[in-house]
Amino acid sequence: MRESKIIKIALSLIVVLAFESGLHAQYTGLRSQISEIIKDKKADVGVGIKCIETGDTLFINGNKHYAMQSVFKFHLSLAFLKQVELGKYKLSDSIRIQKSDLREDTWSPMRDKYPDGDVSLPLSEIIRYTVSESDNNGCDLFFRLLGGPVKVEEFIKNEGISEISIKANEAEMHTDRKIPFSNWTSTQATIQLLEKFYQGNILNDSLTAFVWKCMAESTTGLSRIHGLLPEGSVVAHKSGSSGRADDGITDTCNDIGIICLPDGRHLAIVVFVANSSEESSVNEEIIARIAKAAWDNSGKP
Repeated sequence: MRESKIIKIALSLIVVLAFESGLHAQYTGLRSQISEIIKDKKADVGVGIKCIETGDTLFINGNKHYAMQSVFKFHLSLAFLKQVELGKYKLSDSIRIQKSDLREDTWSPMRDKYPDGDVSLPLSEIIRYTVSESDNNGCDLFFRLLGGPVKVEEFIKNEGISEISIKANEAEMHTDRKIPFSNWTSTQATIQLLEKFYQGNILNDSLTAFVWKCMAESTTGLSRIHGLLPEGSVVAHKSGSSGRADDGITDTCNDIGIICLPDGRHLAIVVFVANSSEESSVNEEIIARIAKAAWDNSGKP
């Protein structure tokens, strides 16, 4: 009986290690390359990589909780568009934007275009601002329509993603440096969500395609996953950033997304760079080099 229990424990450990290390043949050399990229960096780096078609997987700090910052706008878009799919809203529905909806002390290309408000915009345009341009005012508008950040958390958990916490909106995150840490997830959970999204297991085909287009046309974080990939590479992604604080620490520099490989396969990739003493350009380079290493290894046995 005791021997059997020991065997079960050993087998469980093997399964866990295989999952965390990505013991698929496709990525036998990738882990050492990523370790080399991050070994001398003064930062906490979490990585998740999965080839959606083959299942080849690699995680570094896969279960650790990382603050998302604007990465959660991807989660928000899925939650809101599910309401569109259910018929509560239409993408063509217009929402009246008042000047009071356009906070000035935040990132908002929508406010820059319509500084005085008093304009009606279709939901499709506001979603594009929120996802493609990471608009914080658009983000908080959708949180209000859904009933608050916790509703997005509930939606994601109902999709089977347990390692997620979404407690604060953009306005709240700007009031205290600690608050963004209440919005966290793990690299494993994010890979799981990206895969479900891509496979059409969250939204219908047309809405999945709409989110994909918004992410593929993103104007933020282009030096991250995109940074070192061949020109013309297609990446549907969502970045998130805290900026560098007065103490020289960058709490968050993130990018998540799906890379289209030349042979038609797709890499879901997540890189979270946290608590970094490095320059902003170095944080982005970490993400870019990891993405390029994954690209370079994608065709290797």
